Amino acid sequence: MASSSVGTLLLPNHTQLFSQSKHSSIGVSRRLHFPSTIRAESMTTVIEKLGIKIERNPPESKLTQLGVKQWPKWGCPPSKFPWTYEAKETCYLLEGKVKVTPSGENESVEIAAGDLVVFPKGMSCTWDVSVGVDKHYKFE
Repeated sequence: MASSSVGTLLLPNHTQLFSQSKHSSIGVSRRLHFPSTIRAESMTTVIEKLGIKIERNPPESKLTQLGVKQWPKWGCPPSKFPWTYEAKETCYLLEGKVKVTPSGENESVEIAAGDLVVFPKGMSCTWDVSVGVDKHYKFE
């Protein structure tokens, strides 16, 4: 008897997690076994938009390598203000949510808690803080 698939689950990398045959005489299902936890480190994404580089959910190993916890801290309440970067800034947001709009642009970039962000030297922009910010930062 021919077998056709009625239930297949694929992970984003197309690894088959579960499959069951419709015409299986004994109802056999095949399962691949994975660790019970999926580390958040595997879900890091990096984007660059309007000259701002954002690494969402960087691995703890990268934050340790950069020495982020030893960087100075800065924070602000919800507010809106202009800012010019006199030097390249790398920052890691512990808390907050911000829309950053570079001068002369109609688009903005959203950054939030858990983001590692690099602003280029010379960028002028407006920060629109909707949730109070607490961040580590480093100027180069």
